[in-house]
Amino acid sequence: MAEPRKARGGQRPTLREKPQQIADELRRLIVRGELAEGESLGREPDLVDRFGVSRPSLREALRILEAEGLISVRRGVLGGVIAHQPSERMTARTAALVLQARNVPLADVYNARGTIEPMAARLVAAAPSRKSAAAELRRLSAEQLEVIDDPEAFGFANARFHARLVELAGNQTLTIVAEMLGEIVARAVTAVSQPDEGKDTSATRLRGLRSQARLAALIEAGDATAAEKHWAEHMEIVGQVMLAQRAKNVIDLMQHDY
Repeated sequence: MAEPRKARGGQRPTLREKPQQIADELRRLIVRGELAEGESLGREPDLVDRFGVSRPSLREALRILEAEGLISVRRGVLGGVIAHQPSERMTARTAALVLQARNVPLADVYNARGTIEPMAARLVAAAPSRKSAAAELRRLSAEQLEVIDDPEAFGFANARFHARLVELAGNQTLTIVAEMLGEIVARAVTAVSQPDEGKDTSATRLRGLRSQARLAALIEAGDATAAEKHWAEHMEIVGQVMLAQRAKNVIDLMQHDY
């Protein structure tokens, strides 16, 4: 039998440190849904007693989870440790940091989204629920029209349309990936979509809404091949317009409020 792998310095590896063990247990409870969003885990003294550890060990475990976005610690009389479910925004922030560190062009991120969405359009158009899906996409287009003169509000309404299109395809993994990419792209769109002084960009946004209407019609008709082709062309054109603007690399999400 092979000997256990030795840790750096020739010493045998030890069991995970106590703070990491505590973090692992609490993380499992949150991810499995045994601790709901906003649910209190209790106050620090309660958790010290529960785990039978020192306060410094507990605080280190809480710092790990807080950095992951899975808890927040509220101070004061009404304070305590509050659980948070993982979200696409949390994932987007982590992904954005990795992409920034690798100096990944925004075009790379956008092209990934441009690969996913046409495939989703095909799946939605081929689904038995395509008529209700088309109606929902039209509603999301109408919401964009209501804020057509506000580039920032339009950008986030537009992001909801793109996210819902992939969600309607029914694949959870694709949905999560698309949400992550969409969060990054939406921030970039907001950063670059402010018009130059005296320049009206609403005509460009209206063309985008007409393209969305065409997609909804193709989905409703059940023409999966045409829906995929149309949306691939749409994503390519929009990408060319957006990437011609100032944003070249993945923007710093930490500098943009949610």
